[in-house]
Amino acid sequence: MPVQPLAFWQGEAKPAATAPSNTVWESLVLRRWAVFVATAIMGFAGWKATYDTIALGGVTRLEAVCITLLAPLFLALSLWFCTAVAGFVILLGKPKDPLGIDSAKPMPKLRARTAILMPVHNEDATAVFARLRAMDASLAETGASRNFDIFVLSDTRDPAVALAEQACFARFRREAHSNVFYRVRKENTGRKAGNVADWVRRWGSAYEHMLVLDADSLMTGEAMVRLADAMERHPRVGLIQTMPMIINGQTIFARTLQFATRLYGRVAWTGLAWWSGSESSFWGHNAIVRTRAFAETCGLPHLNGPKPFGGEVMSHDALESALLRRGGWSVHLAPYLEGSYEESPSNLLDFATRDRRWCRGNVQHVPLIALPGLHWMSRLHLV
Repeated sequence: MPVQPLAFWQGEAKPAATAPSNTVWESLVLRRWAVFVATAIMGFAGWKATYDTIALGGVTRLEAVCITLLAPLFLALSLWFCTAVAGFVILLGKPKDPLGIDSAKPMPKLRARTAILMPVHNEDATAVFARLRAMDASLAETGASRNFDIFVLSDTRDPAVALAEQACFARFRREAHSNVFYRVRKENTGRKAGNVADWVRRWGSAYEHMLVLDADSLMTGEAMVRLADAMERHPRVGLIQTMPMIINGQTIFARTLQFATRLYGRVAWTGLAWWSGSESSFWGHNAIVRTRAFAETCGLPHLNGPKPFGGEVMSHDALESALLRRGGWSVHLAPYLEGSYEESPSNLLDFATRDRRWCRGNVQHVPLIALPGLHWMSRLHLV
């Protein structure tokens, strides 16, 4: 997994056509034009209405700054609204998954091996291994346990938490149907991205795919098997991202988020898959990745320059999907697949803390947008 020289790339992104003919590509162009034109019209209308209201009494310098900052925010809101409208219309019919993932079909028989990666860092060991036991049991029900190995990749530094992890792992290994492994890194280099990269360099060649999770992730055995089957049937697909539904909300705040994702998450996700096609993005977890493609293209360097632009790549997922697409691998969403779950922060302060961490990572995208060779859709995702 060589470190990628981000600034050096000859030509444009390699082609990653997964469609059998040009007809699908042409319709994808029309889809994008329709969404972007509608976004521009709606965004301008919202901004113009705000400007007209403020301009009635004259525009001060502070108001001018606010109006300027509102323009890209209106565009972002309009893009998601138009995306959701498209998804709503699509779901009124009988949509088909672009990769042929269909829960109504019989359970497929797998040939390749897939590693399930659970990176952890000072997490509640009991909760983490409870989720892993549930996933292992669900895989056993599908009869595909031999095709999946489970890796707990620990970056834990708290000695008490590390002891709890080891005790839970010893019990889990005795009960598990799949092969399970536990590894502790000596250094936390690169955070989660470095944790996964370390696994790729040491064990990745033994596995065709890796299913990357978060410590609060949960997936059904059927969902994991169907993802692995889709990767086997489409050898040029580098990554398939599922839509995690929020579960286990106990507070009003968490239950509100959980209700919202249930109500309209699928609508927005369907619309996004409809116009992003094979140039989708990566959310960092609950996704299956082709190990060889990831190793070839996603070795992340230490970014030059002062913070917040320099240092370790924090929001690594969007950059990794851009590098996969640049290397000729397609990146897809699985809009209709059920069985992918995660948990959310229980209160507004924890949510804001996570959002601040994401914001710091997103600031690093500013100089990365102009990297040579990226597909223009990948640049849009970074924006």
